Amino acid sequence: MSLNHVRPWRNIYRRQSRKIMVGNVAVGGDAPISVQTMTNTDSGDAAATLRQIEQCAEAGADIVRVSAPDQDATRALREICAHSPVPIVADIHFHYKRAIEAAEAGAACLRINPGNIGDDKRVKEVIDAARDHGCSIRIGVNAGSLERDLLEKYGEPCPEAMVESALDHIKILEDNDFHEFKISVKASDVFLAAAAYQGIADATDAPIHLGITEAGGLMSGTIKSALGLGNLLWMGIGDTLRVSLSADPVEEVRVGYEILKALGLRHRGVNIISCPSCARQGFDVIETVRVLEDRLAHIKTPMSLSIIGCVVNGPGEALMTDVGFTGGGAGAGMVYLAGQQSHKMSNDEMVDHIVEQVEQRAAVIEAERDAADQAAE
Repeated sequence: MSLNHVRPWRNIYRRQSRKIMVGNVAVGGDAPISVQTMTNTDSGDAAATLRQIEQCAEAGADIVRVSAPDQDATRALREICAHSPVPIVADIHFHYKRAIEAAEAGAACLRINPGNIGDDKRVKEVIDAARDHGCSIRIGVNAGSLERDLLEKYGEPCPEAMVESALDHIKILEDNDFHEFKISVKASDVFLAAAAYQGIADATDAPIHLGITEAGGLMSGTIKSALGLGNLLWMGIGDTLRVSLSADPVEEVRVGYEILKALGLRHRGVNIISCPSCARQGFDVIETVRVLEDRLAHIKTPMSLSIIGCVVNGPGEALMTDVGFTGGGAGAGMVYLAGQQSHKMSNDEMVDHIVEQVEQRAAVIEAERDAADQAAE
């Protein structure tokens, strides 16, 4: 149930974009903001690439991108697309034939820059292939690879240059009566990316793919992405996103979901609310949370868990979570269920007990949801 009427400061009003399909995943309009990642295996190795795609899908990826730089990759793409649990975006640079092969192989979307893949005839061939095989297209503008004429015009990569590049590419597709496309204007600089995205959001109703490109390693890249993507999402801009990290693609998916969860835009799995720990803690909060994150990774039901080391903030936080544990004295703490004080549990047994309580609560939530769905039907 929405509480926006009593908590207006939580409201996010999403930009109105048109809806397109990436395979069976809707992007834009009123569709949930989808989470993407990209494989880093050899794309010609279908088995290895599929294993990584399955790991990403298990972590929650809605869409996965696969680079298709050569014919070995597009040949493997046929098997990859046929067996992937999620829609595949084929990443194409420059060679128009790879785009056609990817569309024929079953890719749900082509990531291209129309102006970079040849003359008008070649561009039309790619668009026709996308149309014939039900592919959407992502126009991917990047501050690091802007057209030479735009760099000469503006002197450097800037928001205006990126927006102009995007609109030039959009015109190519629209002149060919192709409208199943989304757009990205990525930069590694958070300020540049944010300004470019605000500009393109005002200039088109196309769905927007968010990303801070080449953001860095797991820690620094997560922070940059949270700042850049989080602020744009808060403004209502963004229909799908990829967090670009020099890390395991599964981590990109996890970070993407955490950003969306923090803003209340997507809910998947257990949201752990935990204190940073201090001398008041009645148990080792940091290690407990680390273990619980691992032990509860299999839970997909949206729910909340509070792990607080002492009774200063613990009871208050527990009142607003599905399951809670608050540290006390004498080697034990208090367990809260559905916001209500329930029973005490020893610190030595708390982890196994909390996992059990979360699993039971998840089962109840799922049963209630199924019953509501059946009643609605």
